[in-house]
Amino acid sequence: MPDETNYRLVKLASGAHSIHSLAHDETFHPVIGPLAEAEALYVRQLKLRERFERHSGEFVIWDVGLGAAANPVAVLKAARDWSSKIQIISFDYTLEPLEFALQHADSLGYLTGYEEPLQTLLASRQSNFRDRRAQIEWTLHLGDFPTLIQSDASEIWPKPHAILFDAYSPAKNPAMWTQPLFARLYDLLDPARPCAMPTYSRSTMLRASLLLAGFFVGAGHATGEKEETTIAANALELIDEPLDRAWLKRARNSTSAEPLWEPIYRQSRLSPATLARLEAHPQFSHD
Repeated sequence: MPDETNYRLVKLASGAHSIHSLAHDETFHPVIGPLAEAEALYVRQLKLRERFERHSGEFVIWDVGLGAAANPVAVLKAARDWSSKIQIISFDYTLEPLEFALQHADSLGYLTGYEEPLQTLLASRQSNFRDRRAQIEWTLHLGDFPTLIQSDASEIWPKPHAILFDAYSPAKNPAMWTQPLFARLYDLLDPARPCAMPTYSRSTMLRASLLLAGFFVGAGHATGEKEETTIAANALELIDEPLDRAWLKRARNSTSAEPLWEPIYRQSRLSPATLARLEAHPQFSHD
């Protein structure tokens, strides 16, 4: 059972309820609410409904930061009328937010209809079920993601078509936002399988880290709280608004652009070596 002193239910300005982590002093999906933010940031931005319609065979999603499961549940609701198999692989270091969410499922609302599969996921780290026409296979890896992703076992994880990246902020959880972590994430992708990864941050530091890892990077859609987010992909065609040389110029002048090379939060200007690598990125070669 989760420690009730670690989380509390909060009512947002939108009227929706969400969860506040007292330990991190951060609210999950603030402002517009869990389901609305997950729909805007992940489902619509990844164009999942359109991709599902065009896709044949299994569609694999990595859910980095399961939390209270709003992001994968939003994906499932978008996919339930698509007649195929979806494999979700979730990662988190704790089950407490999801346990807390299930205890308050009536207030949160978005978990309605998914309580039983989620209880199975909590109990056995695996849940297989049918959601209308879609066949779902859901696996949970419990542990420290920066450690898990460097393990030999990560080499055999099914390669994703999409990644939901939702970690606590860099200032609160720097280990999840280092350049080496994103470089490893990129290396684990299948180059022949187009994969996109949105996240809520629009920081120059994050975007520089993703570019140096090998990703193409673009400006992402607004979500209610954020006027702009970020989307990265291993295929440029998955990005509607790629960063251009005007962004590169702003990054050059930024006081918080150098990637986190170690899991220690700090802010600094781009080093000459980092800037040179960014300028050589193929995304900017035809600008």
